Amino acid sequence: MCGRFALFAMPVEVGDLFGAPAPPELPPCYNVAPTQAVLACRADPTSGARELLALRWGLIPSWAHDLAAGVKAINARAETVADKPTFRAAFKGRRCLVPASGYYEWKGAGKAKQPYFIHPPHGLFAFAGLWDVWQKGAAPVESCSIITTTANEATRHLHERMPVLLAPSHFAAWLDPLTPPTALHELLKPCPADRIATHPVAPLVGNIRNDGPELAAPAADLFTA
Repeated sequence: MCGRFALFAMPVEVGDLFGAPAPPELPPCYNVAPTQAVLACRADPTSGARELLALRWGLIPSWAHDLAAGVKAINARAETVADKPTFRAAFKGRRCLVPASGYYEWKGAGKAKQPYFIHPPHGLFAFAGLWDVWQKGAAPVESCSIITTTANEATRHLHERMPVLLAPSHFAAWLDPLTPPTALHELLKPCPADRIATHPVAPLVGNIRNDGPELAAPAADLFTA
């Protein structure tokens, strides 16, 4: 995790969550995949005000030779994010929040592989993220990564990892480039189980060409049928 998620909230709902102006119009997506544009909230590098913008999912560090570097950097592990060269500089001062209506995990293998939609009981998730800008191509490319941690008791039966889910009370500290590393690491922990709801969904989500509300709708569970 996290390799596939969904965002289908109204723009005003996203803006209200982060205390930022309404985001650029991105159509609802029930099957967000790596290298696609995702919505993110960050502190404007010049003014410090919160802004919502589209970033490419898969962090491309400024020193990378090409865009391919981002394919392997959709996630950053909380345990190594401060030290790994790909993420080290971004962790120090280029942090963001990625809104999501929920994310997907798979249980089992082969024909018995069952996808599940993991979502908040109400509202939206805010994934802890990092961003960077790559300027070695024809135009600058801004990209991001989602930080993961160990799974909590609500999700570990599906996967050993989960995204870091930050509460609104932690947004300011996460986005502030002056927050000390010790305080940041305190935030990179599994969230309480009561902030998580899950249900099985149809295998349609496994194909990135599929999109629509039916991907996140409850379906029969292969493991209980």
